[in-house]
Amino acid sequence: MWVFNQVIQFIMKNIIYTITLGLLLSCSSCSDFLDRQVPQGTISNDQLRNPKYIDNLVISAYAVWITAEDINSSFSMWNYDVRSDDAYKGGNGTEDGDVFHSLEISQGIMTTAWNISDMWQRLYNSISRVNTSLQLLEQVDGNIYPLKTQRIAEMRFLRGHGHFLLKRLYKKIPFANDANLSPKEYNFLSNTTYSNDEGWQQIADDFQYAYENLPVKQSDKGRPTKAAAAAYLAKTYLYKAYHQDNTANHEVTSISTEDLLKVVQYTDIGIMAEGGYALESDFHNNFRPEPQYENGKESLWAMQYSMNDGTNKGNCNWSNGLIVPNIPGVTDGGCDFYKPSQNLVNAFRTDNNGYPIFDSFNDKDFDPQSDYADPRLFLTVGMPGFPYEFNKKYMMDQTMTWSRSNGLYGYNVTLKQNVDPDSGYLIKGSWWGSPMNRIVLRYADVLLMRAEALIQLNDGRINEAMNLINQLRIRAKQSTYMISDYELKYGVHFNIQTYSGSYSQQEAFKLLKFERRLEMALEAERFFDLVRWGEAAEVLNKFYAQEANDCVIYSNALFTKNKNEYLPIPHAQMSASNGNYTQNIGGW
Repeated sequence: MWVFNQVIQFIMKNIIYTITLGLLLSCSSCSDFLDRQVPQGTISNDQLRNPKYIDNLVISAYAVWITAEDINSSFSMWNYDVRSDDAYKGGNGTEDGDVFHSLEISQGIMTTAWNISDMWQRLYNSISRVNTSLQLLEQVDGNIYPLKTQRIAEMRFLRGHGHFLLKRLYKKIPFANDANLSPKEYNFLSNTTYSNDEGWQQIADDFQYAYENLPVKQSDKGRPTKAAAAAYLAKTYLYKAYHQDNTANHEVTSISTEDLLKVVQYTDIGIMAEGGYALESDFHNNFRPEPQYENGKESLWAMQYSMNDGTNKGNCNWSNGLIVPNIPGVTDGGCDFYKPSQNLVNAFRTDNNGYPIFDSFNDKDFDPQSDYADPRLFLTVGMPGFPYEFNKKYMMDQTMTWSRSNGLYGYNVTLKQNVDPDSGYLIKGSWWGSPMNRIVLRYADVLLMRAEALIQLNDGRINEAMNLINQLRIRAKQSTYMISDYELKYGVHFNIQTYSGSYSQQEAFKLLKFERRLEMALEAERFFDLVRWGEAAEVLNKFYAQEANDCVIYSNALFTKNKNEYLPIPHAQMSASNGNYTQNIGGW
């Protein structure tokens, strides 16, 4: 259930927040989400000489990415990925989380909707903690605090992360990239100071500093490394490469060779290998809660969660609480959101030769007994007839246990965010949580980014790109530890093969996009990929038309090109911006 009073409690708890960005970034409130521990102008000499004080402030900038998480608008962005063709909103029906139903069908989206404003606030609140830390770090004597430069790099990495998430969501954003601005100056920031391209460069600059000043390895796993900064720098340049600088639309006007070369530079395998990063032997290892699998070699940077650490129920990940299915007597209260779409399931079908079957999603739904499939399907999506989270005690079927909407959103369940209810890693609080880390950057994404850049450059390195894609397909083929008996017990047919031969740029790009969808499915990348490629309207309107035949919720769905690619700037922010904000295009 998407509980409205939780939103009210959030608003009441944070009623002291001032809506304007300026005051959000300079407020000295000590509320849970915006803990400005060092109000501007009050840093004492004793504090500047106290490493413990500085460390605590830096830790608070990390902690906000956990404490400010919320099931209704998670920093993982799963709530906002319901706009893609990978997932349905789920829940009890269209009124259960109705503001996300509006995003799902691209209709009725309001600038006053709480989910439009809430994420904006949360992300800028998080950036404010970073800037507070930077304000102190920039003043401290490096002789007293030898870690000064490294900690500044960590904070700029976190600030880049916050701005990156904001820019993918809202496009036109103000940049809080000067920790020493006065409150008055913050109040007069504009969200059009930079062009779209220049905005991405602002984010890249933070990651560049982090790359140049972070160590190869960190003893504290939650702190970013040099390779993590390189990966995020590459990701930023990949988004920047697809220029959308026409102020009248969101269309891709050109693709920058210079930016693509940066992607290639920062996805260099040597950078990754130096930090000990590589592909896991089994795809599923990335989505396991056991300590021996967390912070594995594929995890470049992850949000760190825990249990039994002396705190109440541990420092658990509660952000996925709405995704848990409602198993009677086991997960009572499970909300069953973020349901894998049938379109996504069908995408994992392969032909007799182990290759994708393109453009056939509506011809025939995947049949586990007669169709070949990529093994990643069974590690990504739980389907009727198969054990939930590989526990044969919980066999999925077409009942309300596996669909609170009684089939409106289908009966599939995402596996990547959930854990076996009997594992000891599912914890009941106000909602369901687990200690499983959430990987923000993983090595597979680095390979895909590099392959995409090489293909788009079209400078004779397409074979190298295809070899990178094949690494993922080889790994997928051997990722059968948890599903080793599926062929014999459930009659499924695994079949995935590597690509061989020569491919044109167009052919290679098609294969890259498809591989990216399968590998990163339900990790909240799909919608943003479609926008980056300039394909959101075409792909999603086709998806709506196909789904409308079987799913009534899409009967009135329509993705409006040059509008629905980005969220509107929240009404409250526009009203309080002193006329310095410009609304996104599209008639909001």
